[in-house]
Parts: sequence; structure tokens; C-alpha cells
Amino acid sequence: MSEHDPALRRIERNSAIACGVLAVVAWSASGRVAPAVGVLAGGGLAALSYWVIKSGADRFAVPTEGPRAPMAWTVLKIVVRYALLAGIAYVMIARLRLHPLGLVAGVSAVVVGVAAEGLRAVLERLGGS
Repeated sequence: MSEHDPALRRIERNSAIACGVLAVVAWSASGRVAPAVGVLAGGGLAALSYWVIKSGADRFAVPTEGPRAPMAWTVLKIVVRYALLAGIAYVMIARLRLHPLGLVAGVSAVVVGVAAEGLRAVLERLGGS
């Protein structure tokens, strides 16, 4: 599916870069690889969550040609995806024993990506006025 909003593409890119930088910082600050793995796992969980939200939103917002699945089926798929996300988070924390602060840092990479895009928009507006 092609991206209709270039700002979303920039946020995705900024979030991936932030996750990588946070993983390197976690590794160098702790001297162990486990916190960096936690950051990358948290970033992966955030990316999966983003994909769930985006696919559900696209289903409701983007007009399609041809027959569409019933709305109840779409809602059920979204609920099942979130249940799967919860299960993955449980496995990461309880079974794999990934570093919890690393997971939080990885999930927070999305916030950094959004903040970078917001800052870019503000600076662009200030420079353009």
C-alpha cells in the first residue's frame, strides 16, 4: 500500500533511527547487550502496534473498490491483533525476561519520532514566515 502522508513516513523513519540510537546508548551505558535487546524488542512491539493501528485505520478511512469485508470482521481482526500484542508483551517481560527499562525506551522511540517531526514542522513554519 502506498503512503498518502509523507509526514507519517518521516515519523516512521525518525522512530526507527531513535530506536537504534537508544539501543546503542543502552548498550554503551550498561556495558551489557541485554538492555539494548530490550530496547530493540520494545521498538519492535511499538512497530507492530503501529501496524495494527494503521491497518485498522486504513480499513475505515481508505475507500476500496470491490466487495468489502463486514465491519464486524474488521473489528474482530483488530481485537485479535491487540490480544496478540498483549501476549507478545507478556512473553517479552515474563518469559524472556527482557530488561523492562529497555522495553520502555524502545516503545518510547515512537514519541521521539513524533517529537522530531513536530519540531521540524515548527522550525519550517518559523523559517517560512
